[in-house]
Amino acid sequence: MIKILHLSDIHMGSGFSHGRINSATGLNTRLEDFVNTLSVCIDRALGDAVDLVIFGGDAFPDATPPPYVQEAFASQFRRLVDAEIPTVLLVGNHDQHSQGQGGASLNIYRTLGVPGFVVGDRLMTHHIQTRNGKVQVITLPWLTRSTLMTRQETEGLGLAEVNQLLTERLQVVMEGEIRRLDPDVPTVLLAHLMADNATLGAERYLAVGKGFTLPLSLLTRPCFDYVALGHVHRHQNLNKSNNPPVIYPGSIERVDFSEEKEDKGYVMIELERGNVEWEFCSLPVRTFRTIEVDVSKADDPQAAIVKAIAKHDIQDAVVRLIYKLRSEQMDVIDSASLHNALSSAHTYTIQAELLSQLARPRIPELSASSSIDPMEALKTYLQNREDLKDISASMLEAAEKLLTDDLVMGNW
Repeated sequence: MIKILHLSDIHMGSGFSHGRINSATGLNTRLEDFVNTLSVCIDRALGDAVDLVIFGGDAFPDATPPPYVQEAFASQFRRLVDAEIPTVLLVGNHDQHSQGQGGASLNIYRTLGVPGFVVGDRLMTHHIQTRNGKVQVITLPWLTRSTLMTRQETEGLGLAEVNQLLTERLQVVMEGEIRRLDPDVPTVLLAHLMADNATLGAERYLAVGKGFTLPLSLLTRPCFDYVALGHVHRHQNLNKSNNPPVIYPGSIERVDFSEEKEDKGYVMIELERGNVEWEFCSLPVRTFRTIEVDVSKADDPQAAIVKAIAKHDIQDAVVRLIYKLRSEQMDVIDSASLHNALSSAHTYTIQAELLSQLARPRIPELSASSSIDPMEALKTYLQNREDLKDISASMLEAAEKLLTDDLVMGNW
């Protein structure tokens, strides 16, 4: 059996707005979170003496990360070099230049000739000798139009037509790789792509440029023992028959609140030709917590907000507080008190949303077609406004006086 650790979508350097500067290190705490989480993955690879590590792409938010972010990434993967564990780094869409060419952030590992490191920036088969035998890894990086097609071929075609043409071209090229495979050696397809039945996560907001959706049938070939995917941030197995498993491990850290409820982790694999066992391993990542409360009908909106915060465990979490209120309630909100209530969070944001009076549900009795006199209309309106009950009597009195004065002056 060959032991493999499959991880993807590290996005190291993302989410700085959800962190703060660590005064001891000078680094953003979210960068430290990503480094620590990656370190847990590498610890597992070393502790279990895996034979191969495969990375499904998107090392950083873009192709040219700052040097200190590159160094943080490299310092963890260097541990695999020291342990002589072969590693395949696939190029994802965020690892490419905006023109879709190359994997600028990862090609340095090939240029430097890092021992045991393979950079997958093109469709090809890599024959890797591990401590427990050989494995074939077909790398399929993020595809753009220019990868398999010329501008002339796609001119005047719609996105769906281009997608179909690209799929057909890819099938032909992949068939060429498959025909050259050794049928007795276990094979992994390592691809950064959007499969047609995948459930999306934050990558829908993070994707750069227009990607292509590929059919699952392209991936579920009997020659593949395991299909290792990257790009989608939510862990899932796309092939329910598990023959072969088609696995997105998901991202290793939450990049924003759209991933608030998602587990993060990596996949451990035991592989031999014609047989594979895999397990999703959860990672201890920082909690993201949304606290949303509507205090528009509360007698004491301040107390209602503080009570809502107290219901949640926000210790060391990234928190966003969203409270809805009426404009006339704004003066009774004590911001200092809210900041104090959120002080145990790692970081937090506070967002007040004003409810428009125009957005209130219509009262059926006051529909445009109803013939109701003004005083009856006002009474009905006030009966449906709990927040005005203390002044409703005086409002009715004032309204009656206005109507009487208008009648006396002949305006009715």
